[in-house]
Amino acid sequence: MSGLALDITMTVNGEHVSERVEARKTLVDFLRDDLGLTGSHVGCEHGVCGACTVRVNSEIVRGCLMLAVQCEGAKVETIEGLSDSGEVADLQLAFEQRNALQCGFCTPGMITAAQELLAKGGVPSRDEIREYISGNYCRCTGYHAIVDAVESVAQARAGAAK
Repeated sequence: MSGLALDITMTVNGEHVSERVEARKTLVDFLRDDLGLTGSHVGCEHGVCGACTVRVNSEIVRGCLMLAVQCEGAKVETIEGLSDSGEVADLQLAFEQRNALQCGFCTPGMITAAQELLAKGGVPSRDEIREYISGNYCRCTGYHAIVDAVESVAQARAGAAK
């Protein structure tokens, strides 16, 4: 480590983590490099593309804009944790069935953002889905299939809730 290092403690995907990290290390770099959780990607490093989207204390954040030390005592959830818990299994299946992923680089961030929207309940309009995922860039799909997948899951969840 070349700079000031600090001890941090947090919960990542349900597991207690205590590490010493460089004060300037981003959350996404900490997750990827130190913890081996490579599902969240590093894209633009400016908070624009959404590839680094994770949940901190139940809210989505850009992992490239947050420092790991800012997560002291926090609950951090990555796509690995959301997937392992089964929370996003229906979204993952819908993305696969609707061909809403191609290279997969944006998919973890898209699914994490979509899950936050769908957790609010109800069936959002296609425009609301587009608006909610607008902070996540996809260079492959053209978004139509992604909106289809999110919409289908929202409808299925709303039907199951009845």
